[in-house]
Amino acid sequence: MTDTPLPSAPTPKASAHPLTGMALGFIGVVIFGATLPITRIALEGFSPAFITFCRAAIAASVAGVTLALLRKPFPRQHSLSFFLAGLLLVYGFPAFSSVAMQTVPASHGGVVLGVLPLMTATFAALFGGERPGLAFWAWSLTGAALVLVFSLSGADIEPGIGDFWLACAALSASCGYVISGKLARTRSGWEVISWALVVTAPLSLAGTVFTWESGIIRPDGHALAALAYLSLGSMFAGFIFWNQGLAIGGIARVGQVQLLQSFVTLGLSALLLGETVTPVMLGFALAVGIVVWCGRKAKVG
Repeated sequence: MTDTPLPSAPTPKASAHPLTGMALGFIGVVIFGATLPITRIALEGFSPAFITFCRAAIAASVAGVTLALLRKPFPRQHSLSFFLAGLLLVYGFPAFSSVAMQTVPASHGGVVLGVLPLMTATFAALFGGERPGLAFWAWSLTGAALVLVFSLSGADIEPGIGDFWLACAALSASCGYVISGKLARTRSGWEVISWALVVTAPLSLAGTVFTWESGIIRPDGHALAALAYLSLGSMFAGFIFWNQGLAIGGIARVGQVQLLQSFVTLGLSALLLGETVTPVMLGFALAVGIVVWCGRKAKVG
């Protein structure tokens, strides 16, 4: 983030700039890729509920100040869409992923969440106005199958309830991505996530107050830094790049870039948490990475 004012983006035509859209989406993916390992660090000092609400409250404060300074008028005609995006992205994904990180390694979660692009493409086809072709669906199903086999094979851990919560997190995120991606076609990506945070701010503040006493468990400096990253990085900065990438590159196509998030999560899990990255994990991550490249070439209408 710089001190330069963030201008309102002109209305971009979806899929008009696929390479630019994918580049912006990849920056967002790198930021998001740290979310699971950082969440495990934050859980050392805070409860999942407190992390969910507090990170949203902090991000909403920054978003609200930014919108006020730039005198952005509230787009009332899209208020319901902003609220739904907020429920799914501000609360749904953070809550489900935080609960999952209590029972599964971050590296495992990074591979399992490789199913996100297929789910994003599904919702884009259902109500996003996009029509992926057969080749696109074939590559997406291939990537999802690889993730499913990894999750159920017990290659790194025994299948358990953590995978269920990861699936809920993926469902929530993918639906939210489509809603915010459509909104970002008419305004800049930072403005979309900012309004989503602001309209849900009353819930964030109430939840933070309600979980204050039970949710703070003697956090150290690492846990506090992790909470700050989840608030300003995962909850705010990442969506600035991600929403704009979805808007100008196409929701379904740019959504495929998120398969590369597994590599980021695996690397940071080993670096920050000391988790073991096995050859099997790398093999599955490499396989879904190849699927990304092939899916990028597929036709999306």
